[in-house]
Amino acid sequence: MVHAVARRLGITVPFPDASLADHRSWYADVAAAGYSDVWSAEVDGADGFTPLALAAAWEPGLRLGIAIAPAFTRGPALLAQTVAAMAESAPGRFAFGLGTSSDVIVERWNGIPFDRPYARVRDTLRFLRAALAGEKVRGAYDTFAADGFRLSRPVPVVPPIYLAALRPGMLRLAGREADGVILNWLSADDVATSLAEVAAGVAGRPAPAAGPPEVVARIFVVPEPDPAVARAVARRMIAAYLNVPAYAAFHRWLGRGPQLEGMWRAWAAGDRAGALLAIPDEVVDTLVVHGDLETCRRHVARYVAGGVTVPVLAVVTASSPLRGAVTALGGG
Repeated sequence: MVHAVARRLGITVPFPDASLADHRSWYADVAAAGYSDVWSAEVDGADGFTPLALAAAWEPGLRLGIAIAPAFTRGPALLAQTVAAMAESAPGRFAFGLGTSSDVIVERWNGIPFDRPYARVRDTLRFLRAALAGEKVRGAYDTFAADGFRLSRPVPVVPPIYLAALRPGMLRLAGREADGVILNWLSADDVATSLAEVAAGVAGRPAPAAGPPEVVARIFVVPEPDPAVARAVARRMIAAYLNVPAYAAFHRWLGRGPQLEGMWRAWAAGDRAGALLAIPDEVVDTLVVHGDLETCRRHVARYVAGGVTVPVLAVVTASSPLRGAVTALGGG
């Protein structure tokens, strides 16, 4: 079972089948099923912090993480306050994931220029390091200025900061300055390629790290034994993500460009149905875990064998109830 191989096993929250007010029993179920972690995201549903605050109060044995909060959509001082409040709510159990997000979320939805994303993440990471340590932060960074801010409530246990990273620049930054890396939309075999860049960053740290970086990976799982049904679900997920420019560039870097060119051309031409049909089965099978429960567990275990320390499942069902699929995959 997956949780017997990995030190930790996470599940993506919130669950679409339940309101946040009803999540208390879901959190109890996932803890009983063997999950150690719940990890939120911040796209177009709930914000990333509220589901975790509820879990902190309702299920104190769970570890909590956000993968990710964008560096652009909150000012640096407000972001520090939010992270500090979450860390105070769950001392020693919260990890903060920081990333660029995308031009769609930052610019089109929030009206904020998506300018110099690498530098913005780097500067935000450095600001948070200082602020969470209780320092008064003075001076200008390359992408913003924050003069004289200090948290009035000390953080009892400073949370680790992980960076979401796709290509070499951000992967190396994660290794050089963060406490861990968050991976997304990659195959089990791609993990080694990404972690080689993280290792190069670790080698460039000005001082040795306290330990190896944590490696969090969100893994998309469709627990459906019928391959045709599972692949139909998976193709919609792949098209929704891998047509985003950052993810397209990521998969070109991984060498998957020739397999995905047909999808990208059809999508750019407005042919959504054609884009789905152009995704090869090989790509579907390597990027989305699917099959019966034991097949899914074995596939997730390959990510762990490749170096992922916190596999975080994002479960999508074709016809079966989500709650039962989630608990069954935990295997507890």
